[in-house]
Amino acid sequence: MKQVLLNELKIINPIQKALTAQGYTEATPIQAEAIPPLLTGRDLLGCAQTGTGKTATFAIPILQSLAMGQGLLKGKRQIRALVLAPTRELATQIAESFTAYGVNLPLRTLVIFGGVGQAPQTRKLEKGIDILVATPGRLLDLINQGFIDLSHVEHFVLDETDQMLDMGMLHDVKRIITYLPRERQNMLFSATMPVEIEKLADTILKEPVKIAITPERSPLDIIEQEVYFVDKANKTALLTYLLKNSEYDSVLVFSRTKHGADKIIKELNKKGFAAVAIHGNKSQANREQALNAFKKRKTRILVATDIAARGLDIQELSHVINYNLPEVPETYIHRIGRTGRAGLGGKAITFCDFEEKPLLRDIQKRIGKTLPEVKEHPYPLVNIVIEPKTKTSQRAASSRPQKPATARTAAYSKQGVHNSKPTTRPK
Repeated sequence: MKQVLLNELKIINPIQKALTAQGYTEATPIQAEAIPPLLTGRDLLGCAQTGTGKTATFAIPILQSLAMGQGLLKGKRQIRALVLAPTRELATQIAESFTAYGVNLPLRTLVIFGGVGQAPQTRKLEKGIDILVATPGRLLDLINQGFIDLSHVEHFVLDETDQMLDMGMLHDVKRIITYLPRERQNMLFSATMPVEIEKLADTILKEPVKIAITPERSPLDIIEQEVYFVDKANKTALLTYLLKNSEYDSVLVFSRTKHGADKIIKELNKKGFAAVAIHGNKSQANREQALNAFKKRKTRILVATDIAARGLDIQELSHVINYNLPEVPETYIHRIGRTGRAGLGGKAITFCDFEEKPLLRDIQKRIGKTLPEVKEHPYPLVNIVIEPKTKTSQRAASSRPQKPATARTAAYSKQGVHNSKPTTRPK
C-alpha cells in the first residue's frame, strides 16, 4: 500500500500541529483508509488489531467534527462524543490521546471508570465536557444516578468490542445504546468478528465503510515462540532462572489468577527481583503506579492477569511469559501480541506443566504450528504417576522392572530479541 502522510488527509491545522509536535507524520494503513470517510460522517466497521493506530483513526475525525461544529461554547457543554472501552487502562489511554491530539482545541475530555470514587468524576461532569471515554459499568451507574445525559451525542465509538464480549459487557453496551439519539455517527472496532459482534454491528451501523487491516506479517510470524515443559512446583524457579539473563529487558508475565499473580510477585521479590503486579483486586492508584514504574523502566517485570492486561499500551516489550497456559486459545494470541505490536518483534515463552498439555495442544491447533521446545534447562518436566496403594497395584508394581530416575541439567543458551524501531505513526 502506498505510504500516506497525515497532512494529506485534510486534517485541520490545530490537530495537524499537535500530531507534528508529537513526531507523527505518516498515517498507518487503517488511518489512511478510514479517516477520509469518517471526516464526511460515514459509519465505520473496523477489523484491526491493537497497535495499528485505531485510536487516532477515530479520535482525529471526532475532534475535527466537534471543533468545526456549531454551538461549541454556547451554554453548558454537552457530551457530544462517547467512546466505550472494556478496561480502565484502555479508557485512560484513549482519553490521553484525545487530549494530546486536541491540545490546540477548546474541547474538554473526561474518562470515567469503576474501582475509584465517583465524586471527582461527577464534579467534572457537572462543569460540562465535550468528549466522554468510559467503561460500560461506571457509565450505566452514573446514568442511573442522573449525572449523565447522552441525548446530545453525535459520535459513538465501541473500541475492542470483542474484548467487551469476552468480559460479558455487551448487555450493558446495548442498554447504553438505548440512551443515545437515533441520529449519530457510529464506529465499531474489533480485532475479531465473532457472530455476536456482527449482529451488534448490524443493529447500530448504517451503511458503514468496512475496513479490515491485515498486518503485512501476522504477530504469530513475527514473534519468536517457545515452550518449556516444567513441573508446576518448579515454574517460579524456572522464571527466576530466565530473568537472570540481561536480554529479558522488559517482561510481561501472565498469571491465570489474581492470587497466582501475587504469589509470583512475592517469590520474585524474595529472589531479589523488582517486580510489580496489576489485577482486579489492586486499587486504581496501585495499578497506575505499577504501570508507570514498568513503562519508565524502574522495574523490568510486570505480572498481570488477562483482564488487567487488556488495553495496555507498552512499547518495545521484549518478552511475554505465559506462567500458566490460558484456557482459551484466542487468549494466547492476545497475550503474545503484546510483544508484537504494529509489526514489532519479540519473544513469547510458555511454561507448560503435565496437566496443561491438553491446553497446549488446543493452542497449537488454533495457531497451526507446534511450538518449539527448549529442552536445555535445569528444571525439566518429570512425569510421575502415583498409583493408589492397593494390594493389586502393589503386586503389579513389584512385577514391573524399575526405571532409574534421570536428571537433565544444561547451561542456558542466550535467547535473541528483535530490535524495535521508534514509530512515526499516531496510535
